[in-house]
Amino acid sequence: MLELINYTKKYSNGKYGAKNINLKVESGDIFAFIGHNGAGKTTTIKSIVGINDITSGEIFINGISVKEKPLECKKIISYIPDNPEIYTSLTGIQYLNLIGDIFKVNTPIRQKLILQYATQLELINDLNNLISTYSHGMKQKLVLIGAFIHSPKLIVMDEPFVGLDPKASFIVKEMMKEFVKSGGAIFFSTHVLEVAEKLCNKVAIIKNSEIIASGDMKDIKKDTSLENVFLEIENE
Repeated sequence: MLELINYTKKYSNGKYGAKNINLKVESGDIFAFIGHNGAGKTTTIKSIVGINDITSGEIFINGISVKEKPLECKKIISYIPDNPEIYTSLTGIQYLNLIGDIFKVNTPIRQKLILQYATQLELINDLNNLISTYSHGMKQKLVLIGAFIHSPKLIVMDEPFVGLDPKASFIVKEMMKEFVKSGGAIFFSTHVLEVAEKLCNKVAIIKNSEIIASGDMKDIKKDTSLENVFLEIENE
């Protein structure tokens, strides 16, 4: 579903944002991408979704090259950034309908999914309000709903649980599990290692722009915790 082959991002000042990264995310995977601040997580994610260019290497989404056919890739993914900056002059429902229009989701399916997810996330009574009146957590919920309503093949998330209360976090995790059960894949960064350990079947750890460890969660953490593995790598 998602494959990075020797992906490298080098900035004009000579600094590497990511260096020779190789990763593979398959259908059914919930894949955690972890590392300290500035390690290269967001840089990599922005290249996957077509925001950052690629200095060298390749990124494929469902077998399609991000470099050669970026629009085709964007049609089959959802991206949730680390800060939900969305159109505050719209109401919640206007924003979701905009997303539905962009991805050509037919009206009955759109209405059904909006009702389902907005009810689950307790946002249904706020959809007619302007986004400018929303809290950070409400904006995050809205962006999450928008990510799920067009049934993408891959969802890419950068710190998706920031700003969510415990109940909303639990619901989103259940949404993620259901999504991959239907054949989708999720790749997301997080600093909440306990969540990653319990939720994800695969993990990659990035340090100083390079992948230090990657594979099945059970193989990476072995008989200890993901937190312990991460701290050991960080202290090396």
